[in-house]
Amino acid sequence: MTGKRLWQTILLNLHRGSSARGKYLKKVFASCGDNVRFQVRVIPLYPELIKLGNNINISTGVKLVTHDAIHMVYNKLPGISKKLPEMAQCIDIKDNVFIGVNCTILGNVQIGPNVIVSANSLVNKDLEPGGIYGGVPAKKIGDFDDFWEKRKNKEYPRIIKNQAPTAEEIQAAWSSFYGSRE
Repeated sequence: MTGKRLWQTILLNLHRGSSARGKYLKKVFASCGDNVRFQVRVIPLYPELIKLGNNINISTGVKLVTHDAIHMVYNKLPGISKKLPEMAQCIDIKDNVFIGVNCTILGNVQIGPNVIVSANSLVNKDLEPGGIYGGVPAKKIGDFDDFWEKRKNKEYPRIIKNQAPTAEEIQAAWSSFYGSRE
């Protein structure tokens, strides 16, 4: 890790909360919109190759990969006279996107607006607007607007104040958990 990236990562971690880290990214990424929540604790390599739109939530463990390192293997093969340079690629994430925990977003990818990427997915190609994507590699598994319609009318345990559940909210969550298994 270069000194610059290490310093950027330290500064990122000094910002408490995902929203504060999202605001800090305006200084680091190629561009970063408003209402960005960034749970990740490490600045990706080549952050200048990453653009984030507005209203984005990037969960913990997400990897934004703007490069590959295969050139390091090829350049050490016997008899190689022409060295390969490192490949660098951009990532562009549009407005209203949720990226679930532990996803990997590879370079040369654009994620369209109004997209949900489920946990542990590998995004290795562009994702069209308005979809829910999941898997390795990520494939369309649902529709953004349909999910909204289901969620807004569904009864489920709620935590009103982020990271501060009441005893009643915790009890309701456990009741729902065990109630769904009867």
